[in-house]
Amino acid sequence: MNLALRAAYATAGTLAEWAAAVAPRGGGKTMASLAGRQGVLGRFAQWGTAHRDPARPLVWLHAPSVGEGLQARPVIDLIRRHRPDVQVVYTHFSSSAAAFASRVGADFADFLPFDTAHGARAALQAIRPTALVFSKLDVWPVLVDEAARRGVRIAMIAATLAEGSGRRGGVARALLGDAYAALTAVGAIDAADAARLVVLGVDASRVRLTGDSRYDQVWARAQGADRAAAAIAPLVSPRPTLVAGSTWPSDQQALEGAWRVLHSRLPDARLIIAPHEPTPSHLAAIEAWTARAGLRGARLGAADAAAADVVIVDRVGVLGELYALADVAYVGGGFHTAGLHSVLEPAAYGAPVLFGPQCAGSRDAGLLITARGGRSAADAQDLGEALVQWMSDAAARIEAGQRAREMVRAGLGAAQRSYEMVAALL
Repeated sequence: MNLALRAAYATAGTLAEWAAAVAPRGGGKTMASLAGRQGVLGRFAQWGTAHRDPARPLVWLHAPSVGEGLQARPVIDLIRRHRPDVQVVYTHFSSSAAAFASRVGADFADFLPFDTAHGARAALQAIRPTALVFSKLDVWPVLVDEAARRGVRIAMIAATLAEGSGRRGGVARALLGDAYAALTAVGAIDAADAARLVVLGVDASRVRLTGDSRYDQVWARAQGADRAAAAIAPLVSPRPTLVAGSTWPSDQQALEGAWRVLHSRLPDARLIIAPHEPTPSHLAAIEAWTARAGLRGARLGAADAAAADVVIVDRVGVLGELYALADVAYVGGGFHTAGLHSVLEPAAYGAPVLFGPQCAGSRDAGLLITARGGRSAADAQDLGEALVQWMSDAAARIEAGQRAREMVRAGLGAAQRSYEMVAALL
């Protein structure tokens, strides 16, 4: 990194630390991410003093948000199973991943300190990792530099880089190139990802193809789903069911039009909808549409939810189980440019998957389309017609669902390969 860029980056990190110090609690995601870092270095130091055993190796895994965490968790599970001597520290960047982080099975989990020399040195000194492992793509140049100086082995699992990623631009490459070059081992999802990562600066001799460990994660979750669980059992029904997960207002608009098309053909169809952010405003908008459409609506867990035409999921953490109820699934994010959410969870249950047109950045969506286990809908009318086809034709729906499930099955084994790569660093 050149001196001017390094200085600008250091200034940005210092400003972020100042902002975190004064951020109020109880705000939106940005404020929560800032406030969550208040005292974070003290928490690192406290855990290091009380619990770090220098006789044991330690793996520090970093996953920015929940999606990357789903790639890291099966690797953590394998570390726990095969290397009980290893201590595990897990960090995340987004506030939305805090609850997930508390459940990954790490010895210590917290926000990643901002990427300043002071923060990186303090965190590294506190936990003294043997290996630092990034999940998916994010690397932090100051942390990597400081870790490399200490002899920490640095790796990346489930590494992927989209064709149109901004990281391929000149400024990003100048900022991050040294960090990518410092990686000791990289497990890329496929050959195209590997080639693009080498362009970013990763040493080609350190890259191997390991696949995407999320496949193992979602497969295990689907295999272990309990239809007698409290959130699922009351909703088991022979009614044709669409589970729409991680939806945004743009998805809601498309679903409203599509549901009119479907309901005219299959009036007994049922919708279970889980907005990506179950805020009061998002929930109220769904309830208002339900009332306008003359449908019976109920919140998840309500006494009348079993008889409802639209079940509104007003909490997080249950969507992965609710996909077990889906005859067909819809995954949100494809009707805006922020990115399609994971299509793997419903596919692992054997549900054919629908999503919006903004899906080019999703490798998994492309694989589903190729396997004929998923479809991209251009608009509400197209979405409605696809729903009618799959909901009314059991044979076609079951075949598409089996194709979706087999696509996930074909990706299994990535967690084991990723674990073996990480274990070799120890």
